[in-house]
Amino acid sequence: MTEEITKKIEKESAAVRPDYESEIIQIIRGNDSPKAAQRRLENYHGNDIAQAMENLTVNERKKLYRICPAAMLGEVLEYAEEEDAASYFKELDVKKASEVVSELDSDTAADILRYVEKERRALIIEALPPDVRRDVRLLASFDEDEIGSKMTTDCIVIRETLTVPEAMAELVHQAEENDNIATIFVVDEDDEFYGAMELRDLITAKKTTSLDDLILTSFPYVYAHESIDDCLEELKDYSEAFIPVLDNSNRFLGIITAQSVIEVVDEEMGEDYAKLAGLTAEEDLKEPLLQSMKKRLPWLLALLGLGILVSSVVGVFESVVSQLTMIMAFQSLILDMAGNVGTQSLAVTIRVLMDENLTFGQKMHLVVKESRVGLFNGLLLGVISVIFVGLYITIFKGREVWFAFAVSGCIGASLVIAMVVSSTIGTLIPLFFKKIKVDPAVASGPLITTVNDLVAVVTYYGLSWLLLINFLNLSNG
Repeated sequence: MTEEITKKIEKESAAVRPDYESEIIQIIRGNDSPKAAQRRLENYHGNDIAQAMENLTVNERKKLYRICPAAMLGEVLEYAEEEDAASYFKELDVKKASEVVSELDSDTAADILRYVEKERRALIIEALPPDVRRDVRLLASFDEDEIGSKMTTDCIVIRETLTVPEAMAELVHQAEENDNIATIFVVDEDDEFYGAMELRDLITAKKTTSLDDLILTSFPYVYAHESIDDCLEELKDYSEAFIPVLDNSNRFLGIITAQSVIEVVDEEMGEDYAKLAGLTAEEDLKEPLLQSMKKRLPWLLALLGLGILVSSVVGVFESVVSQLTMIMAFQSLILDMAGNVGTQSLAVTIRVLMDENLTFGQKMHLVVKESRVGLFNGLLLGVISVIFVGLYITIFKGREVWFAFAVSGCIGASLVIAMVVSSTIGTLIPLFFKKIKVDPAVASGPLITTVNDLVAVVTYYGLSWLLLINFLNLSNG
């Protein structure tokens, strides 16, 4: 009864939930004056307007650009996908586009402008105020895989030589232009990073307190030209909302926010997931057919070659199959289990390899551990297979009990060996890739599965030939 009431409430809630996107589209398509339409749109969240923009025509979006001031459009485009936002910039005139860029966080602006064609991007940047232009150019100077490309200059920076009252005055002055004020960063006369302090410590400090007593000089930091992969572990180890970014001369450039870290981690996980699936890069719903094919074909071609090799190995055991055709029915059981345990070991190993400080001994411990897991899981599943496959052959195929359990015994033994070897391979391949400085996620699921198919085929048909045909002299007859 309680479940029925809960479902009814959820259904009613879903039914009355406002359709903000439709409402926004109606406002834009309506006949309200620009000022009236703007006031109505101000009642909606920027994310809702960004979602609605995807369903507008070009002319309708141009009407929206005229209705909304630059600050409002900047808030909206903060929530749009970077490529979508870049396409909207193409529809704006250069003056309005530069005004909108000025309202964006510098890191967001730089990310979006990367997708704008070079000539138009240069015009927009040239029209920016000098301070915004400097920040955007700074961020654009870093490669996409460098942590500097993800930083923002939206923060409070003061000199170490100030007094507490002077620092408070500087805070108030800079807070007009910057949102991230919870942590205040301190530099020396050469703009080299000195430390950081909490806003509450500065606010509660007495006028006579030395500013140096409030500064934490052991605050974590990263260098702008460090790769994102190298910085991720360091960033995740700290619970700070903001991490300073320095140049190679230790001068303060900007900060990485917690939100940026989350976005970077999400991007990295997406890339790793794509590689685990055998893709060269991530895909999205709007991607053209040829582009999606280009991302998938390289691995598919490599796996096709491995698949042909597996099929050739099966052909080597053609005489075994011809003498005992029943074993063909259980080939997929061995292959599937080998592929599954190999993929599990791969996932565990890649997760462990995120720790850059693993010793050789720890890596060997991981190999032994995964092999033992494969062995004991294989023993358990092998025993189950012997019993159930033996009963299946006896009952449904009408064969003698000794024959049925001889075949199932061979299947169980093959399963144990295949699972042990597959677990070991699923651990060793990513370790090998890591050793040769290649992203271990490249050791993708499809690759592990295909290699383990080869192992499983050799193990299964090899044992069948050795035990069933040569040792027990079993055949179709």
